Amino acid sequence: MGRKRIRDIRNEELIEATIVAVHKRGYGVVTMAEIAAEAGASAASINYYFGSKEGLMEATMRHLLRKLRRAMVKGYGQARTPKERLYAVMDANFSDDLFTVPQCSLWMQFWASAPYSPRLSRLHRINRSRVRSHFLAELRRLVPEASVETARQALQCYMDGVWLQAAQTEGSVDPEAARAAAHRVVDMALS
Repeated sequence: MGRKRIRDIRNEELIEATIVAVHKRGYGVVTMAEIAAEAGASAASINYYFGSKEGLMEATMRHLLRKLRRAMVKGYGQARTPKERLYAVMDANFSDDLFTVPQCSLWMQFWASAPYSPRLSRLHRINRSRVRSHFLAELRRLVPEASVETARQALQCYMDGVWLQAAQTEGSVDPEAARAAAHRVVDMALS
């Protein structure tokens, strides 16, 4: 693996600062200057790297989606059965690297902003479609066809609800406990 370029390092710092600042202040009110201050940078550097606040939000969401994808690939690589692959979908969404209060907070604010931004809306549609596809592929092997969509909605709504609850948490979250609970929900959906 090659060395990281300074630009890549700076982008990561600005993205991490975005997660923190948006969690603290909210996407609608946080300013580029506040995000820059969190990163120890200038607002001009955000404009240079991302073009706008919306561009920064898009880059931040892409960063989180890459984390989700890495967790999914890892989980799918270890799963051998359709049920294990359902667990892997849930586990990826509650991975240690992704399921934190600030990231859940940012993700919820992304969902709220997506309908009003073509760039963010596109990312939202892609992510929802991927999750839906993963659930449907495995559920079709495990439950009667008439129950597939209901089971998918139950699992997806459960996941979204846990993320929403985490985003509103004052303290911290426990990814391991979230994964264990998600496995129990999968088991209930399949029974």
